Amino acid sequence: QVQLVESGGDLVHPGGSLRLSCRYSGNIWRIWRAGWYRQAPGKQREKVADISDSGVITYAPSVQGRFIISRDSTQNITHLQINRAYPEDTALYLCYGDIAEIGSSWAEDYWGQGTQVTVSS
Repeated sequence: QVQLVESGGDLVHPGGSLRLSCRYSGNIWRIWRAGWYRQAPGKQREKVADISDSGVITYAPSVQGRFIISRDSTQNITHLQINRAYPEDTALYLCYGDIAEIGSSWAEDYWGQGTQVTVSS
């Protein structure tokens, strides 16, 4: 069993900053890729950013230069730093991981329940 738990979602003013965290726990052997998606009402789920176990990072064009993803592999935590927040960043932010469990020969995608970010004045 693998669990992902997000935290840090809140109300933030336009132009403000917020830091999201995702803690991975359970029967984890290796996290090949970790990252964040977001889901806004009436919109498709959008990939925000991810980071591989070797440190390769990708960002959605809409957040490039404003968001920063980081990963603490020793504690199995990823963070998403949101800077210069826009109202269109309002969404439920979900973390995910491409994770191989101990004793397994393949990796699967796991998801958290999400943390709400609202950007409004």
